[in-house]
Amino acid sequence: MKVAIVHDWLVNYGGAERVVEQMLALYPDADIFTLVYNEKKMGKYFAKEKVHTSFLQKFPFATKLYTKFLTFMPKAFESFDLTGYDLVIASSSSCAKGVITSPDTPYLAYIHTPMRYAWDLYYDYFRRAGRLTRFFMKRQMPAIRVWDFISSQRIDTLVANSSYIASRIKKFWGRDSLVIHPPVDTDRLEMSNLPAEDFYLVFSRFVPYKRIDLAISACGQLKRHLVVLGGGSQEKELKKLASYFKDAKIEFKGRLSDKEVASYLQRCRALIFCAEEDFGIIPVEAQACGRPVIAYGKGGALETVVEGKTGIFFAEQTSPSLMAAIETFERMEKEGAFLPNKIRENAEKFSSQRFRAELQQAVDQTIQKI
Repeated sequence: MKVAIVHDWLVNYGGAERVVEQMLALYPDADIFTLVYNEKKMGKYFAKEKVHTSFLQKFPFATKLYTKFLTFMPKAFESFDLTGYDLVIASSSSCAKGVITSPDTPYLAYIHTPMRYAWDLYYDYFRRAGRLTRFFMKRQMPAIRVWDFISSQRIDTLVANSSYIASRIKKFWGRDSLVIHPPVDTDRLEMSNLPAEDFYLVFSRFVPYKRIDLAISACGQLKRHLVVLGGGSQEKELKKLASYFKDAKIEFKGRLSDKEVASYLQRCRALIFCAEEDFGIIPVEAQACGRPVIAYGKGGALETVVEGKTGIFFAEQTSPSLMAAIETFERMEKEGAFLPNKIRENAEKFSSQRFRAELQQAVDQTIQKI
């Protein structure tokens, strides 16, 4: 069977690219179609000879400026000629789902999220954008929304990465979808036999919606030890915030290897997760190490963290709400509420093997109904 896998872009390795890897595990001979491809960063994951890029690859600095090309993305994905393929699978959080397939070609799209900057987060992006970007957003986004809706209607099977995303698909596209949670490499992670150390952990990109500032502020006021892993555009701002809390130990460790990150996940008292994520792989990785999670009670975390057993939630994205949750967690921790073995068992529900089995079943059902 000749298979095409379509992905938004291949420029950095993250959770969405892990999904593509698992798709390739099912269909190792598949061709990959994508907007732009950075061979230097992605060549070791996705072989150059299997990757087909759009005309945007020829634009100067395309692999760095690709997010600025939103106006051209619909045309770029619709330009891929997928005739001759027996199956098309998309991995999409932007425009990849917009490819055109033959009426008799089974087409399944795995949706990480409908375009947030076109729909529910449009006004948030608009407020933070510069004057020139706002000018274009006002004029371009209505047409992008129309195309986004129309292109969603030509997919045979929609798969959402969480129930949270399924509800957004229903709201913006008016369609039902299956839910298959993303793959988490639980086999790579294991529990430590040593007791947890007295520090909380944040592991994230330093961008505004991750709300790392809440963890810093809450731990700073409570005088708790916090270790922060990662990097990004907010680094200076977050370090400045941390400097205000002289009596708290807040450490920035930067970007670390997978092995080093796993060590921190195994040793932390708990992971603090402040973002409203579509799914959120990091909380599952922490649980795979047997460590509990203190998470904002909205979005994908509600589907991966079990209240009172593998972690707890805080209700509002505010420092006082998180501080109260940390104190509640510490009381429950003393009572023995969080058992590492049980936490690990919950994480194993999101394994790569489970993902492949569920995706294969969805593909088989799609083929049968064409």
